[in-house]
Amino acid sequence: MRVVILRTYFPLYTKGILLCIENDLVVFQCYTLELPDLDNECKVSCIPEKTYTVDKITSPKFGMCFYLNDVPGRTAILIHKGNFAAGNSVDTLGCILPGLNYSDINNDLILDIAGSTKAMYTLLKILPSTFRLTIKSITGSSNKVDNL
Repeated sequence: MRVVILRTYFPLYTKGILLCIENDLVVFQCYTLELPDLDNECKVSCIPEKTYTVDKITSPKFGMCFYLNDVPGRTAILIHKGNFAAGNSVDTLGCILPGLNYSDINNDLILDIAGSTKAMYTLLKILPSTFRLTIKSITGSSNKVDNL
């Protein structure tokens, strides 16, 4: 299974679409929310675009989640449930938050991600113990699945 996150960058956060692709068909799609792109600065930035090997793990803090290996200059980068990447209450220090849709959950006029627990449950169910994740900008990308 191929897993791809197509990103769009904003000043306060980074939005993405996570696609799980099998036999050139999208078998699951959800959204992602990350910190803004601040040149990979630890704990305040999203991670660089590249392809990572990802392992399913059990985190003491987040339970079952996914660990991204070999993130340049970073450690402990996960895909885990959470809602906030900006504002007073932040659930990530560089990790990727999956969800089913975007919403302003806490009415602070900043976009959040909702349905994170359900999205994470599905990802844990359908993704293998180890897989490759490609992260890239959506700018200039094709809508064709075979080009992802």
